[in-house]
Amino acid sequence: MTTTSPTKTAPDLHPAPLPVTPGKSRRFKLGAGQQLKGGPFTYATLTVVGLFSIFPLYWTLVAASHDQQRVLDSPPPFLPGGRLWSNLQAAWEQAHLGKAIFNTVIVAGCITAATLFFCTLAGYAFAKMRFRGRGALMTAVIATLTIPPQLSVVPLFMMMADIGWGGKLESVIFPTLVGAFGVFFMRQYLSEALPYELIEAAKVDGASNIRIVWNVVLPAARPAMMVLGMLTFVQAWNDFFWPFLALNQENPTIQVALGQLSASYTPDQSIVMAGALISTLPLLLVFVIFGKQIIGGIMAGAVKG
Repeated sequence: MTTTSPTKTAPDLHPAPLPVTPGKSRRFKLGAGQQLKGGPFTYATLTVVGLFSIFPLYWTLVAASHDQQRVLDSPPPFLPGGRLWSNLQAAWEQAHLGKAIFNTVIVAGCITAATLFFCTLAGYAFAKMRFRGRGALMTAVIATLTIPPQLSVVPLFMMMADIGWGGKLESVIFPTLVGAFGVFFMRQYLSEALPYELIEAAKVDGASNIRIVWNVVLPAARPAMMVLGMLTFVQAWNDFFWPFLALNQENPTIQVALGQLSASYTPDQSIVMAGALISTLPLLLVFVIFGKQIIGGIMAGAVKG
């Protein structure tokens, strides 16, 4: 009796296309190494958005390079003039911007460093630790976001005066060392980006809580920390309301100094714009230096999410 073995057919390397159902569009999925390509409408939209975004900075440069009369002319100038350097020197001397920038760097740097440290620890505790009252405490933290900051101005000012920090940088730094938004932001990120298996593996290896935070939590939270640090630094640099109340003219931050520069009866708008240009340059410098890391942190967070 003879038996015939089943013949093996070669796999079809070119399968037939899937049928398209009438009334339904066909969806294509990107393969590895493929990228979406933008068309003319995409480039036109990005160009318009970019021009609108950069126009305020360009107008500040134009206004800072002309005199008062030319800035107020109708139509206003649209090209830079030849008085930029003299206006920058006048703004620097009249508003004492050197000391103001130094104070602002100290204030923004301390607030940013403290916010990253405390908010990361608090976010890790709320995201991965189990303790009594965790939900109620997180609700209380989020509830503080609904309180207008103007309500706390008077008691906070009295508290700073009783401590003896009136007019000092400490009165601006310490009330903003930790923010509810930072705690909530880090808690939401670590809830998804930090698996419990990594923490349990570190505990099995005998790591202490401090070592777990240093070797496990901080590397996992680095993308979110870059974003939070950028937002915190920009907010602290541009803050005007509380520093204006807490500090004096002899010890101002950059925004308080600019407010004093424009507080005269007839302020010179070209000099005010020159001061605003000086206050913007450090932020642009920070973004140029750390922009790659910040964007990389945002993209890493998006991939993990």
